[in-house]
Amino acid sequence: MKPNLIRPTDLEDAAINAAALTDEDNQPLTSAELMQFKRMPKQPSPIKISTTVRFDQDVLEAFRATGKGWQTRMNAALKEWLREHVV
Repeated sequence: MKPNLIRPTDLEDAAINAAALTDEDNQPLTSAELMQFKRMPKQPSPIKISTTVRFDQDVLEAFRATGKGWQTRMNAALKEWLREHVV
């Protein structure tokens, strides 16, 4: 559980669930409906390769300034560039 997560009390949780059930367009699925779902096979994780690459200081600082996960975001930005520029 995330350290700053505030969980509702049992009474608050019951009130939230009761309010949600009043939405006729968004009712919970029945057991029969749930049984229709098929389990998807687990997708293999992409292989990550360690490498050394040089970036301009301002580019690297900008990504690092975005905080934890900056390398993943940089990877996503490079993938987006590839989708737009490489056939």
